[in-house]
Amino acid sequence: MTQQTAIRSHASPAHLPEPFLDWFAQRGWSPRAHQIELLSRSQAGRSVLLIAPTGAGKTLAGFLPSLVDLAERPKRKPGEAFRGIHTLYISPLKALAVDIERNLGKPVEEMRLPVTIETRTGDTPTHKRQRQKLDPPDILLTTPEQLALLISGKDAERFFSGLRYVVLDELHSLVTSKRGHLLSLGLARLRKLAPRLQTVGLSATVAEPDELRRWLVPQNPPGDMGDLITVEGGAKPVITILETDERLPWAGHSARYAIPAVYDEIRKHRTTLLFVNTRSQAEMLFQELWRVNEDSLPIALHHGSLDVAQRRKVEKAMEAGSLRAIVATSTLDLGIDWGDVDLVVHVGAPKGASRLAQRIGRSNHRMDEPSRAILVPANRFEVMECRAALEANYLGAQDTPPLVDGSLDVLAQHILGCACAEPFRADDLFDEIRSAAPYAGLDRQTFDQAVDFVATGGYALRTYERYARIRLTKDGLWRVSHPRVAQQYRLNVGTIVEAAYLNVRYVRSGRGATGRGGPVLGKIEEGFLETIAPGDTFLFAGKVLKFEGIRENECFVSNATGQDARIPVYAGGKFPLSTYLADEVRGMLADPKRWQSLPDQVSDWLRIQRDKSVLPKRGDLLVETFPRGNRFYMVAYPFEGRLAHQTLGMLLTRRMERMGVQPLGFVATDYSIAVWSMRDVGEMVASRRISLAELFDEDMLGDDLEAWLAESWLLKRTFRNCAVISGLIEKRHPGQEKTGRQVTVSADLIYDVLRAHEPDHILLKATRADAATGLLDIQRLAEMLSRVKGRIVHKPLDRISPLAVPIMLEIGKERVNGGAADALLQDTEDDLIEEAMGG
Repeated sequence: MTQQTAIRSHASPAHLPEPFLDWFAQRGWSPRAHQIELLSRSQAGRSVLLIAPTGAGKTLAGFLPSLVDLAERPKRKPGEAFRGIHTLYISPLKALAVDIERNLGKPVEEMRLPVTIETRTGDTPTHKRQRQKLDPPDILLTTPEQLALLISGKDAERFFSGLRYVVLDELHSLVTSKRGHLLSLGLARLRKLAPRLQTVGLSATVAEPDELRRWLVPQNPPGDMGDLITVEGGAKPVITILETDERLPWAGHSARYAIPAVYDEIRKHRTTLLFVNTRSQAEMLFQELWRVNEDSLPIALHHGSLDVAQRRKVEKAMEAGSLRAIVATSTLDLGIDWGDVDLVVHVGAPKGASRLAQRIGRSNHRMDEPSRAILVPANRFEVMECRAALEANYLGAQDTPPLVDGSLDVLAQHILGCACAEPFRADDLFDEIRSAAPYAGLDRQTFDQAVDFVATGGYALRTYERYARIRLTKDGLWRVSHPRVAQQYRLNVGTIVEAAYLNVRYVRSGRGATGRGGPVLGKIEEGFLETIAPGDTFLFAGKVLKFEGIRENECFVSNATGQDARIPVYAGGKFPLSTYLADEVRGMLADPKRWQSLPDQVSDWLRIQRDKSVLPKRGDLLVETFPRGNRFYMVAYPFEGRLAHQTLGMLLTRRMERMGVQPLGFVATDYSIAVWSMRDVGEMVASRRISLAELFDEDMLGDDLEAWLAESWLLKRTFRNCAVISGLIEKRHPGQEKTGRQVTVSADLIYDVLRAHEPDHILLKATRADAATGLLDIQRLAEMLSRVKGRIVHKPLDRISPLAVPIMLEIGKERVNGGAADALLQDTEDDLIEEAMGG
C-alpha cells in the first residue's frame, strides 16, 4: 500500500466484531489489510478513498464500516420514533446497484446481521419507492438521479437525519460528468441534513487521486481532502490483439472480417463478454454472431435501449452461468461481479486506456487471477490505437479525463430542487453549494444569476409567468411559486438528456400503426425513425424488424427476414479518442522500431506511406495535398478525435471559402480530416497565394468560431440539452411527454431570443462551456493548434497516399455549402488502395 504511513496516525486499530471474525474464519479467509485499514479510518471519523484493482474486495471494504456499525446498533424499541436510512450506496449504473444487492445480501444473511438492504432506481416500482420513504431500509442502493429526487422531498430532513455513510462506487466514472456535478450538490445537501456524515469512495482506475479525495469531503476550507488507501498488485491482465489471416479493413467500424475468429474464441471459453462502443455496433455484432452460430450457443444482447425486463433476464442468465456470450455496451462497463466471465473481447478500439482497464476487469473478477482480453481493431488505424491501449495497460497508465468546474445548468436544477424541499436563504445555500468540490470556485454573482434564472427565466424571459418557479418572500426566503412546480421538477430531474425515444411494439404484419399491438421490445430514437418509411427493415433487440408505422409515442413493428436490414443510429455512446492514446499513436507512427509489434499488413502500410509520402514526427502536423478525378484534396492528420476534427473541418472550410479555394466538403475521423475543393490547395500553397500556417492559425477560434456558432445547429443542440437540464424546458408533464421535435422547436425559439436580447444569459454561458469540452471539443482543438504552430509539414503529391485511403473512404458523409457546386465521390475501396499502393 502507498501513502498510508503518512496518515496512519488518524486511525486506531479497527474493531471487528465476533460475527465478522467467525464468518471470515469459516471460509478460511482473513480480512485483507486494506479492508481493515479502511474500517479503522472510518471508525476514527475519516472519509476515505480506496483505489484497488479488480477482485481486491473493494465492495466489502466499502461496506464494512456500515455493517459493523449496524451490527452493534441497539435494537429498535417498540414504539421508537422513525429511523431513517443508515447508509446510502450510489452507483452510476442501475445494474450495478442490483448486483451489489445480490452480493452484499449473502454475507449479511450468513452472519445473521439485523440489516435490511434495498435498491431504488428508475426501474423500482412507484409503490415500493413510496413504502421506502415510510419504512426505509438500513442500506439503500441507488443512483445520482434518485438521490436528487429524495433530497427534494419535504420529508428529506427526517429521511436522512440518521445517515452515517455514503459509499460511492466507481467514483472515477461518477465525477467526470454532469451526473457527478448533481451528485456533488446532493452530497453537500446531505452534509447539512446529517452533519456526522462520512463518505467512502471506491475506484479501480484513477489518474489524479487528489481530485477525488477533495470530492469526498466538504471544501471548507478549500483543498481539504479525504484519506487515501491504495492497494498495489493484482495479477497483470493478459491482453492480445486478434490475429487473423483476413484482410484488415482500411476504414469502417464494423469489424465484420473478424466475426469467425471471434466466434471461435467464444467456443473456447466458458463465458465471453463482448464490448462495443455504441448500441448500433452491439446490434450489428449480435446479429453477425447469430449468423455464424452453428452450435446454437446461448448468446445474449445487453444495452441501455432494451426493455428493463429483457436486461434483467440477461443479467440473471449471466449470474446462473447459462450464457456463453453477451454483447454489451457501457451498461456493463463497471464493477458487476460475474466470476464466470473468463474472456473479454473488445470489438473496435477502446478510445481510452482507463476504459480498457475497466472493461478488462470484468473477466476473472478475482485479484489473484489475470483478466484475459482480446482486442479486435475494426480498421488499420485502430490496430495502432489498440496496441497503444495494450501497452498503456501494462504500464498502468491512466487517462481518465480531468475534472471540470460544475455546470451552471445543473446548478439551476439543484437550486429548484432545494426550494422544492424547503424554503431557503440565498446566503446559506451559496455557502452549502460552495462546499461541493466542483463548485468550490463559484462566485456570488454567478450564483445570484442562477437564482434569478430559476425565479424569472432571466431578463429576456421574465415577462412570461411560466418561468417564475420560485419567489422571494418578505421573510427573506425563496419559496416554490406553486405546488405544481415541485411536481414538474420531480418528473424532469436528472442530467441524462437522451434523444427522443419511442417504444418499439409488435403488431401483426400489414396492420400498420393500428390496434393495441403486442409486447414492447425496448426504445428506439425518434431521429432514426424519421429516416425510414413503412415497409423498411432494421435491426433491433437482435431481430430483423419491419417498420409498420408510428402512433403517439410508439413505433409499431413486425417480424421480418432478410440480410439488408438497416441498423438504428443512437446519438449517445461514441467515445472520443483520449489525448493519451492519440499521443501514443502519433509516437508509434514516428518510430519504425515500434512497428515490429504491429501485424505485417499494418507495418507494410506504414513503410509504403514513408516511401511514397511522409510519416509525421510526434509533434508535427502532416498535411498532404493531391488531385483525384476532377477534384483536389487536402488531408491533415491531427489525431485529436472526431469531435475536434469536425469542428476544425467547419472552421477550415469557412476560411478556405474566404481564401478562394472553393471547398466542396469535408469529412472527419478520429485520426484525420479531409477537405475537397475546386481549386488546388497544393499549388496555391506553392505559389504563396495561401499559407498553411495562416489556414491553421489559432485565431480561427476567435471571430471565425463565433460566426460559425451563430449559424450552427450544433450549438442549438447543446443549448437544448442545457435548457432541459436546467428546467427551462420540461420534457415530461403529468400524463404526457413532449416529442423530440416539440422540445427542439421550443429550445430553438428561446435560443434565438436569448442570443438577440441577453447574450450573457446563464444558459448561453452553460452552452458555451459544454461546447468547449463536449460536442465541439473546442478546448482540445485549441491545444492542438497551439501544439502544431510552426510544425506543419506540407507534402504535395500527385496521387492519394496510403495513409489517406481510410479518410477518403469516408467521403460523402459530411458536406458544407460553399460557392462551388456540391459534389460527392463514389469510389470503391479497391480502386483507392490500388492507386495509393501501386505505381
